[in-house]
Amino acid sequence: MVDDETGQADIRPVDWEDGKVKLIDQTRIPDEFVILEYTDYRDVARAIREMRVRGAPAIGVAAALGIALGAREIEATDPKEFVRRLEEIAGEFRCTRPTAVNLFWAIERMLRAARENTGDLRRVLLDEALDILREDVEINRRIGSLGAELLKDGDTVLTHCNAGALATAGYGTALGVIRAAVESGKGIQVIADETRPRLQGMRLTAWELQRLGIPVTIITDNMAAWAMSNGMVTCVLVGADRIAANGDVANKVGTYGVAVLARAHGIPFYVAAPISTIDLSIPDGAHIPIEERSPTEVTHIGGVRIAPEGVSVLNPAFDVTPAEYVTAIITERGIIRPPFAEALRGVYPSDQSYPSHSGEAEAQPYDN
Repeated sequence: MVDDETGQADIRPVDWEDGKVKLIDQTRIPDEFVILEYTDYRDVARAIREMRVRGAPAIGVAAALGIALGAREIEATDPKEFVRRLEEIAGEFRCTRPTAVNLFWAIERMLRAARENTGDLRRVLLDEALDILREDVEINRRIGSLGAELLKDGDTVLTHCNAGALATAGYGTALGVIRAAVESGKGIQVIADETRPRLQGMRLTAWELQRLGIPVTIITDNMAAWAMSNGMVTCVLVGADRIAANGDVANKVGTYGVAVLARAHGIPFYVAAPISTIDLSIPDGAHIPIEERSPTEVTHIGGVRIAPEGVSVLNPAFDVTPAEYVTAIITERGIIRPPFAEALRGVYPSDQSYPSHSGEAEAQPYDN
């Protein structure tokens, strides 16, 4: 699941091959590189919930392929009955992870393809899912190309969580901008927050950048202020799981704190995300559902308990950065600057309906 013969160019965390959904198991990186294969859509939904595949764009692609896989089980010949059953399958994916709007965007696109077409709907759905996969890589490269203009030769970029190829269908959003800048000849260094509690920055971002030969230094999450105060950070660049109509941004928990620190130190704070991450159906970040995950992700490391038995735990997977802290949002349709409300509406496709989020409140944290 790499894009060239060297194995160093790009990875494909989610793919389709020989009638199977293939996922890189991101819970086992960096110790192991394991490719999982699924023939049952229920297992794909479980893999999303367990974060074996993660990152908003990658979740959307995985759900689309999972729905295409599930469509093969539908025996109904009547189109209305077929769509009814497909909606049940889609409902299982809606309940996996509530914050990443790309998930609901991809689900709605798959359902729309079934409702608006006739003939072999199984083939139609597979083609649609493969289109979503292919388009995501193209979109990421476009985001990278546009965003690279914001980075200067010699910059040091601080990033939080993982918004690279592993979080998408390939290439990456925030890391895609860094990659594009490096590919254009600029010397860029990266500081990666470890990103507690699941350590996606330390495990995944550092792993990706090391493979690409881009200099990366890991810091603990509570070192960000120290690094900024010592002039070590030129800008902050992160991804997003949902962007509200006013420009508020939901991303991995801890992002808000980084944004506040960046403002205090006069450092630009950039967000890189595809249009499918924009949710114009909600006015602001207060309306973004925040996933609460298992306490064991906080109380245990590597399966070993490090917290006192019975202690209370809060484990929100995301926080919301107010639009006032965001310098610019980099999308495939251009770089958006404040005021965001009008600008976001301007880049959102006029022929694209907003995602339906029905059922997402039923999502439950998965204890893994």
